[in-house]
Amino acid sequence: MIKRVILLVVDGLGVGATEDASAYGDGTSHTLAHLAESAGGLSLPTLESLGLGHVSAIRGVRSMAQPMGCFGRMGFISKGVDSLVGYWEIAGCLTEEEGRTFPQGYSTEARAALENVFGHKIVGGQVASAQEALKEFGSAHLSTKSPLVWTDGRQTCHVAAHEQVWSVDVLYQRCRDARKALKDAWGMRRLVAHPIVGTAGTLTFRDGRRDFAGEPPGPTMLDVLNRASQILTGVGKVGDLFGGRGLTRSVLAARWTAALDEVVGMFNKVPRGLIFAGLDVIGADAGNAAAALQDFDRRLPELLDHLRPGDLFIVTGDHGRDPSKSHALPTRECVPLLITGPKLAQGVNLNMRSTAADLGQTVVEALKGDALTVGESFLDVLRPG
Repeated sequence: MIKRVILLVVDGLGVGATEDASAYGDGTSHTLAHLAESAGGLSLPTLESLGLGHVSAIRGVRSMAQPMGCFGRMGFISKGVDSLVGYWEIAGCLTEEEGRTFPQGYSTEARAALENVFGHKIVGGQVASAQEALKEFGSAHLSTKSPLVWTDGRQTCHVAAHEQVWSVDVLYQRCRDARKALKDAWGMRRLVAHPIVGTAGTLTFRDGRRDFAGEPPGPTMLDVLNRASQILTGVGKVGDLFGGRGLTRSVLAARWTAALDEVVGMFNKVPRGLIFAGLDVIGADAGNAAAALQDFDRRLPELLDHLRPGDLFIVTGDHGRDPSKSHALPTRECVPLLITGPKLAQGVNLNMRSTAADLGQTVVEALKGDALTVGESFLDVLRPG
């Protein structure tokens, strides 16, 4: 009997383009393969032991004869590519419409709408990664005292401010207000707040990123399991992405390493239910992303050693972040599905799951919740024998 599920979602952990990736300009994307190529190979012995080498060809990652976990891949059928879409589909809630996109950055009208909400002119407004935006517009941000804004070209609007421009609390409040005001009019479903520190020429992002998103448009596994009286703990950005809905407790974490520390600390404190952690491991810089992913792999044994009978441990992703792309933004990719736990089946190929909602349906069935409206559970194949 499954009593507890530990679900780790690694941001950007892509393993190859989905069938519809070409429609997003991502037909050749493969985050882990391209990261491995840029790094001369990846050393991921723990993920390898869970079956990652059976999921896709990745330089440095072997295909183990007898993995200690079950393995497969998941695709996405929701419209759009970002963490919000990915996490919601994993939880069994599909995004039916991609909504308005901004492939050339924000138009004059969209900029005016942002400036109206913020009560101030903005700098930036282009499609960019966080580091690109800070490098190009950081000095102008400081000199003009204007909020720095950029977009992923889709529904996520990023807003950054130095403490000399807006205090962190003001930054959070204005992003919260902007999300509410611009969601319907401009389709900006998520406003992400980034505090900045440093001086001109040495600006950097400090800890304290927050995601302000609307609630999922339909029921999720969190809603279902909440009704089943399960203990539901969100770690990292999980609480923000679901608007806190359904969670018993939400724990913010400044970095993915801190989020893993929180998860480890919960093994003896949360005896049942779902521990759902979001880990921003793979960033825009390929070298740093490869190093961080290898650090993540080295941390995993600490978590696996804490597992006990009745635990279901899952590692997956929400989209890709292919370093070969010029924009360093989320890419439309499949993600690995790696599952293990004491007394669970080992070495079972879960194959290609057409929708990540299959995972949500499996978690719900494992924890005795009512079935979701989308997704097909694969719990039966996880049981030994």
